[in-house]
Amino acid sequence: MGELVRLDRRFVQDPHELYRRLRADGPAHPVLMWGGVRIWLVTRYAEAKGLLADPRLSKDNAGALALFPAGTAGAFASPLSATMLMTDPPDHTRLRRLVTKAFTARAVAHLRPRIEGIADELLDAIAAAAAHGEVDLIESYALPLPIRVIGELLGVPAADREQFRVGVERILVTTDQDTLHATMESLAALLTRVIAGKRAAPAEDLLSALVQVGADGDQLSEQELLATIYLLILAGFETTVNLIGNGILALLCNPVQLRALRAAPARLPEAVEEFLRFESPLNLATTRFSTAEIRLGEVTIPAGELVMIGLLAANHDGARFDHPDQLDIGRTANPHLAFGHGVHYCVGAPLARLEGAIALGRLLARFDDIRLADQSPPHYRNSTLMRGLSALRVRLEPAAGVPPRSLARLFGTV
Repeated sequence: MGELVRLDRRFVQDPHELYRRLRADGPAHPVLMWGGVRIWLVTRYAEAKGLLADPRLSKDNAGALALFPAGTAGAFASPLSATMLMTDPPDHTRLRRLVTKAFTARAVAHLRPRIEGIADELLDAIAAAAAHGEVDLIESYALPLPIRVIGELLGVPAADREQFRVGVERILVTTDQDTLHATMESLAALLTRVIAGKRAAPAEDLLSALVQVGADGDQLSEQELLATIYLLILAGFETTVNLIGNGILALLCNPVQLRALRAAPARLPEAVEEFLRFESPLNLATTRFSTAEIRLGEVTIPAGELVMIGLLAANHDGARFDHPDQLDIGRTANPHLAFGHGVHYCVGAPLARLEGAIALGRLLARFDDIRLADQSPPHYRNSTLMRGLSALRVRLEPAAGVPPRSLARLFGTV
């Protein structure tokens, strides 16, 4: 394609146009990322799925850092980023086994009543604010709900939850690298203090379980604990913020689909899968690098190259999905890659799905009429990795004639 494409702010606001061009031209292309870093971008579904599970692509954090030009690695250079997500087997196998022992499906399922309660509390405040005008559903709903859930899941003490909330929010919205590093250091110090408290007095929460978990005498080190908690924050928080915000926007821009979902609330789990495909919360999978030459049809990725896999691009590949650019909440064959594939499949996927379904179901049950307050194109946060709205301003009319909390039972099957 001649001069290398730069994944700049125009790409952040509309990646779909570029993805269509790249998919048509080949399965992978070298592009320029942040700081002018050259990286291979994979955009077709078949190749993306295959490479997500290909051992020739390494996720070793130290190895990837060595390939970034000085000063361009951003958050990857933080010790908190050295998570199991950025390791290869056998280290990854060991860490995931330990985390899975604590982060079980039962632990997530037990959160349902609390997630519903938090959603209802937030919707009470939104209803009051909506009576006086516009409401930003990112600031008032999509952002605070997952923060509160992950804080309770981890067992962050009440006295530390405000500092925890501020730190996590700043990591999500901050683009200045100095501020980002300072925030991550502050959050690491807070979590270190909380970990010490859990060692002294364990409780019934995920963090206490992680502190105590062991397999064959193995335990997570202090640094592994910090990195794992950071990963769970991202896995259980940032993707969920984007799932909720992107899902709401998708419905508001597709009123036929919104009416269909209101008419058949039991379809919400399938609708959530379609939201994950249609506007994937994670645009690009985290960085990998090739340890050997990789052939993709006519394209060769040499050894020692940085590689990113376009999850959003793959999820719009017409070779895998019929009418990929159309939202279809009734789509039955939907093997999207929003949570990845292979050994690095997102450990927080069940929690994100549960929170997304509850949040969207509660919102639709609570308000009969939800309309975009601003008809200008939506603005996305300046991130090539994540696909998330910076704001979503709406006007809402509450459902009439039925108590708000009772209405939520209409979506009780999710």
